[in-house]
Amino acid sequence: MSGRTNEQGLQDLTLLGNQGTAYSFDYAPEVLEAVDNLHVDRDYFVKFNCPEFTSLCPLTRQPDFATIYISYIPDKKIVESKSLKLYLFSFRNHGDFHEDCMNIIMNDLIKLLDPRYIEIWGKFTPRGGISIDPWCNYGKPGTKFEEMAQFRLMNHDLYPEKVDNR
Repeated sequence: MSGRTNEQGLQDLTLLGNQGTAYSFDYAPEVLEAVDNLHVDRDYFVKFNCPEFTSLCPLTRQPDFATIYISYIPDKKIVESKSLKLYLFSFRNHGDFHEDCMNIIMNDLIKLLDPRYIEIWGKFTPRGGISIDPWCNYGKPGTKFEEMAQFRLMNHDLYPEKVDNR
């Protein structure tokens, strides 16, 4: 991504507003794009609910479906939402276990954004009579967000969220 920034704090985005968007059917972290966070002076959450996530079982190649919740506290960058949509779409033919997919997504967003805090929760629909709901998080080392990550991990499922789409 280029370093040029316009007066709105937006860098040269290649996907937003592009009518000829190509959808990758292979895992494509390179489609992720970020823009400047114009509110670096405050802590706030950005939340994405992604109810149409699909990936493939790495053994059977059967499709897996999930709603993914991505929540993060940005530092200097925020993710551009169309690039996030295309990135998540790129998992459509990607074969990995649920737990791996959630950790890969988190790692890619950490690499792109260097957020203060991030958590990813995959609420997968049942297949074979069982659903798997991996949750992972990260707080920037040496900050209050590292402590926050540890606290939220230790208290993660005390009050499970109600999910109506399964």
